Amino acid sequence: MLGDQIKKLRTAAKETQTGLAKKLSVSKQAVSNWENGNVQPSVDIVCRIARHYGCTTDYLLEMHNHTFYIETTYLTEDQQQQLMRIAREFEKLNKETGRFKDI
Repeated sequence: MLGDQIKKLRTAAKETQTGLAKKLSVSKQAVSNWENGNVQPSVDIVCRIARHYGCTTDYLLEMHNHTFYIETTYLTEDQQQQLMRIAREFEKLNKETGRFKDI
């Protein structure tokens, strides 16, 4: 549920509803309503939330199919390449062991 994802990201960032509301230029009540599932945020707001937390809209909407994204903006090119090598090694290991099947 979108509201659960917003709350999970907000609390992980140790951010209050009021703090998130200020950053998005909305009311604290709007954030509360999203998190409680009373109202859905607009597409524009969903995009702004994703940018704010460095995630994808697919993640917020729980359409990510076990895909995991890591924000690499502040990493060097070498650090990004190291992460890709590690990810490929895990992918290879999981395929070899049959832990995850291709969809």
